Amino acid sequence: MARVLITGIGGFAGSHLAEYLLSTTEDEVWGIIHHSQWRLAEIEKKLHLLRVDLTDPIATLEAINIARPDKVYHLAGQADVGQAWTEPWRTYKLNLRTQLNILESIVALKLQPAILLVTSNLVYGQPRQLPLDESAPLQPDTPYGVSKAAQDLMGRQYVITNRLHIVRARPFNHIGPRQAASFVVPAFAEQVARIEAGLQEPVIRVGNLSARRDFSDVRDIVRAYYLLAEKGRPGEAYNVGSGHSHTIREVLDILLTNTPVPIREETDPQRLRPSDIPDLYGNNEKLHQETGWRPQISFQKSVLDVLAEWRERVASRQTSLEEKHEP
Repeated sequence: MARVLITGIGGFAGSHLAEYLLSTTEDEVWGIIHHSQWRLAEIEKKLHLLRVDLTDPIATLEAINIARPDKVYHLAGQADVGQAWTEPWRTYKLNLRTQLNILESIVALKLQPAILLVTSNLVYGQPRQLPLDESAPLQPDTPYGVSKAAQDLMGRQYVITNRLHIVRARPFNHIGPRQAASFVVPAFAEQVARIEAGLQEPVIRVGNLSARRDFSDVRDIVRAYYLLAEKGRPGEAYNVGSGHSHTIREVLDILLTNTPVPIREETDPQRLRPSDIPDLYGNNEKLHQETGWRPQISFQKSVLDVLAEWRERVASRQTSLEEKHEP
């Protein structure tokens, strides 16, 4: 039985990874959280949680020493691409200082865990050809992408200079239940659920619908993370994605086809980004060949699962408000 540490365990992917490990392994799962832990409500009693500010090097060292992990999944950081445009320095600080503190702590404590560093497909920037494979140059053109490219290169450096067992994952877009509403699929799903409940006029506000992205279900993504921690080669980087792309229009069409309420669309300039890549998808053959991973959950099921979750959340909020106003 291994001691596993997940940083960012209270986040979207982190919570799904914790669920996956608890359901498929005998591992003792530790997690570092900073703020919210609502995503862990159903499994919290099975976890060993540490509340730590990972930008604090002393607090990070103490946490790593308490957990003394055999495996580390580093998912913590600022994950909102849009927010990175308005708060670039905060994004750099959260993504770079956090990872640096973790790696320095592991070195100082002379630990030798298997480490999975999760970066992003946005390290590549504007693609010269598709699908992107891991040999493509790192040419990020967004603040978020720059922070992730620096994380990626930092991981490689610690393999070379400190001989740490580090594998780098470069995930493409992942969707599923419990994702923040600042991301496109839950943003649409929340609007549809609110319209169905009569809480919003029947207008859905959209950004660029022609952009194409490589969407995978988060439950498939975390399974890939597990396989990479088990079988990935130290120093190597792996794309994690479906291998093909869907338009944002397809997301919206699935949602609108599965609601009984007529809804019209309206472009919201605030949902348009300064830099938007027309099409982006990755080659996942390296991941498949070395771990056997393939996605199992369909794109449509992922989108509809998000809609089902938002319907439940909106209904729950309404029930709570009604109970508060009962005489």
